[in-house]
Amino acid sequence: MLISILTERSNAQRQLIVKEYQAAYGKELKDDLKGDLSGHFEHLMVALVTPPAVFDAKQLKKSMKGAGTNEDALIEILTTRTSRQMKDISQAYYTVYKKSLGDDISSETSGDFRKALLTLADGRRDESLKVDEHLAKQDAQILYKAGENRWGTDEDKFTEILCLRSFPQLKLTFDEYRNISQKDIVDSIKGELSGHFEDLLLAIVNCVRNTPAFLAERLHRALKGIGTDEFTLNRIMVSRSEIDLLDIRTEFKKHYGYSLYSAIKSDTSGDYEITLLKICGGDD
Repeated sequence: MLISILTERSNAQRQLIVKEYQAAYGKELKDDLKGDLSGHFEHLMVALVTPPAVFDAKQLKKSMKGAGTNEDALIEILTTRTSRQMKDISQAYYTVYKKSLGDDISSETSGDFRKALLTLADGRRDESLKVDEHLAKQDAQILYKAGENRWGTDEDKFTEILCLRSFPQLKLTFDEYRNISQKDIVDSIKGELSGHFEDLLLAIVNCVRNTPAFLAERLHRALKGIGTDEFTLNRIMVSRSEIDLLDIRTEFKKHYGYSLYSAIKSDTSGDYEITLLKICGGDD
């Protein structure tokens, strides 16, 4: 009953259920779920009744909590959310933790990686669909001069362009870049940069080219090998369920030759498996 009600409603509907539950029983639905369920199944059910911005804020906090930082999770959330979503997430973060997301990112990361994360967390990426050809040529030239065409790399230029331009604009910029340098931007980033900063910029390029394929790759990684990365699995399944999960399923099948559904089936079990499969939808 729990699984079918929560997986067959949209997040907006689930938020209304949460409200009515509180009004009727004077208790938080998420607290009752926590009290009655356990393990990965509990985490997934609680995620389903959490407002999207709050869910992302909590995932970011978890990525930065304790010893070491989960850079992959930070990168994935900050590169795949729109500016509007980032503003909502920052607000939710402050409401829940009484600390700004920027402050926590600053204290947990460093260098160019920190700068780029902060730029993304600001939610200032241009969201317009209009493309400016002249600007694309100009940006491609700047990137070429900042990397391939100089001794040492001007990381700030990479951050500025890749973290602030719209995705359609960047797509054209990367085409222009190839014309100028005879190299793909991916190869230049790999050759010029390193560490988490490199990972972040590569993630942006992959998202610009095909966000669902980028997330399919993340899911594949979470599901293959010994043990399952439930943190990533839950996050992508819940946060993308009403955005592009169908496209992610298509890309998963295309790249790995089997369906996301079957991957989940062979890697999880019990109520946790049933819930994930309901969110996933069909077996492609």
